[in-house]
Amino acid sequence: MADRFRSTQGLIDALADASFDRPPALVSNAHVTGLGVARALDAHDVPVIALDRAAGDGTEPVTHDGLAPPSEAVDFAGAVTYPLDDLDGFREDVEAIVDAAGTEAVAFGCMDEWALAYAEADPAGVRLPYSGIDTIDDVLNKSRLYATCEELGIPYPETHRLGGGSDGDAGDTGGIDEDALEEAADALGFPLVVKPARKREFEEAFGTNVLTVADREEFEEVVASAAAEGVEVMAQKRVDVATGRDHSLASYVPPSGVDDALAVVGNAAVRYPLQFGTSCLVETADEPVIEERALAVLDDAGYHGISEAEFVYDADREEFLLLDVNTRPWKWISLPVAAGANLPMAAYAAVTDAAYEPAVTESSEPNRWVYLRDYLSLLAGDDAFWDQLSGDDWRRLVAGSFEREGDLTTGVYRPTDPGPAAKLFETAFLDREYYCSC
Repeated sequence: MADRFRSTQGLIDALADASFDRPPALVSNAHVTGLGVARALDAHDVPVIALDRAAGDGTEPVTHDGLAPPSEAVDFAGAVTYPLDDLDGFREDVEAIVDAAGTEAVAFGCMDEWALAYAEADPAGVRLPYSGIDTIDDVLNKSRLYATCEELGIPYPETHRLGGGSDGDAGDTGGIDEDALEEAADALGFPLVVKPARKREFEEAFGTNVLTVADREEFEEVVASAAAEGVEVMAQKRVDVATGRDHSLASYVPPSGVDDALAVVGNAAVRYPLQFGTSCLVETADEPVIEERALAVLDDAGYHGISEAEFVYDADREEFLLLDVNTRPWKWISLPVAAGANLPMAAYAAVTDAAYEPAVTESSEPNRWVYLRDYLSLLAGDDAFWDQLSGDDWRRLVAGSFEREGDLTTGVYRPTDPGPAAKLFETAFLDREYYCSC
């Protein structure tokens, strides 16, 4: 277990005294998703170095509220320059860390900016278990993704591209296409959804990755603000989403292609908040159309690596619509691992000498993943919500026996690895909030 979250130099000094019998994994960010990846790799004795940005200036003492560093699965944890602030500084930090470790390392970017940064910065000594920057951008960029859907005949929400950003249709000035804005407003009506082509820059500017606007004035204000930030945006029809029917394909596609993909479909049965929130109860599902459509998009892009392709069910059109493809691990990455498809380990093995054989088995009961903090908030809230866990589930959770038996796993809480849950309790009542729930 990492004894603390260190400054960059403190981490370099600590690694200089360490030795590794195989390439360590560099896991960024160091929060819920990074914790899931670390646990998946640790199950196969892969050493993990958790990297993230620090609060303050990154010098000792370092403040960091992410949940991965106190995990038994993390060997070392420390700060690096945040890549959206300074990509060259990020590269220099990672190269110094790898040099101190005395061996090459394998990068796992657990949020868009980290996955893109490892690919774009291309630090010396770092192996990427996923496609390069051009391929990733083709998949992550929603305007390009939806163009691919159009070509392949894969349903997606009605979308109008508005321009903005360095590669917007309005030119290299970052301007907004006024004619496109007018056309979108007339075609979609209000309320409508404004989304970025690449969500992380939008999140940094607006604090969210999607905005619903109620009228023309609000629409113009949001689009103008996005243009000022240099963020390419689009307008999208608000989908009448069937609650509880969101599905995603969790997959690892090896360099040999989608025919050899390791894949599990997950149904986000419960979100917090209920309608459009983040997943808090996900279960495996049998939906062949989800797998078929997601793999077709990945195949067309030539993408290899871990990804999550997100679909919602449109009650009006009575079909699944592709919303997004995340070319990296995500919050419930532990679910496919529990189902026998350890996607992080498969990715690690593909770029190292390690061996991995999946153990996916047919079962009449779905595997389930729960993020207890949000799930308990739903149960305690004012909205009507019927508990979807059984009495036996709760007994196994309290006793800790869910780790050894049954079909339920968790996002953070695990009695055999108590540090992250304890950290969650410690930080839950502070006045600061970690910069991402993932």
